[in-house]
Amino acid sequence: MILNLFYEEKDDRWLPWDRYPRRVINRLLLGKRSPSGQTRVFLNLCAGLDKLGIRYRVNDYHFIKNNPSELACIIGRPFVLNKIEWKNPILFGVAAYDHPIDDPDLFERLPVKKVLVPGRWYEDMCRPYWPCTQVWPVGIDTDTWAPSREKSVDVLLYDKIRWEHDHFASNLIEPIRSLLRKDGRSVLDICYGSYQEDDFRAALSRCRTMIFLCEHESQGIAYQQALSCGVPVLAWDRGGPWQDPSYFPHKIIFKPVTSVPYWDSRCGMKFKDIAAFEGAWGKFWELSEARAFRPREYILETLTLERRAREYFEIARSVSATNKIEP
Repeated sequence: MILNLFYEEKDDRWLPWDRYPRRVINRLLLGKRSPSGQTRVFLNLCAGLDKLGIRYRVNDYHFIKNNPSELACIIGRPFVLNKIEWKNPILFGVAAYDHPIDDPDLFERLPVKKVLVPGRWYEDMCRPYWPCTQVWPVGIDTDTWAPSREKSVDVLLYDKIRWEHDHFASNLIEPIRSLLRKDGRSVLDICYGSYQEDDFRAALSRCRTMIFLCEHESQGIAYQQALSCGVPVLAWDRGGPWQDPSYFPHKIIFKPVTSVPYWDSRCGMKFKDIAAFEGAWGKFWELSEARAFRPREYILETLTLERRAREYFEIARSVSATNKIEP
């Protein structure tokens, strides 16, 4: 079976083909940018398939239109669903909609047979609207994201707080920095959306631990890259409802969510709020210095490129066999 993969990052916004000059202009103005999380999903899936020797086509619309019995694996983004008049059975995701209410008639409107989502709580949120939903997380490149012995900084403070940032800067981030200073710990800051992947990898190579601050994650590739580098994580995991202000609380109230959906005790520790951080930090640092955590072991067991690509292939093969359309 040769997979038919479809993924496009940007659609034409104002005029046909304007995504190309916009891409050039953005690069001139903003410089080279790291792949988005959704693009990283597509790239890592392809890398895993390459490692397994599984063949695939990318964005071959000509082939798929002439072979309506073939499964179309539309990784994303959602506008790709409107690129052509799809006749093929479709496996859609994980770079799909933020919530099913954005396309409640998806399964009736198009020959979508299954939707993939990155994590378990996200599946729980989507299933009432799209029953044919399944969890599939992408793998981490454990060769690229590998441990280093050159450690010169105690803590990498990773800020991915997306909403009410000023509030949390005063009530969470600065109190954490203050406590770390009192404890005599050196800190390196990194903020989501403002770094290149090489910068993050270099920071992880220097840092002994990472504090991860994010309201919630559907998968959490960045913290998993840290784990793959052997860096234990102290994660802010406040739980509660999905916080996206485009939906909450006027459209969707769903809970509970988590900032670390792939996790066990080898990865590090979690805290709920600044009061809990004060109690957790000392123990976390002590266990980290004693090398009690084994974060890379967790990634190697669960989230390698090969393991996750193999599962994707098996899901695609199952969907294809179940929904084969006669030419």
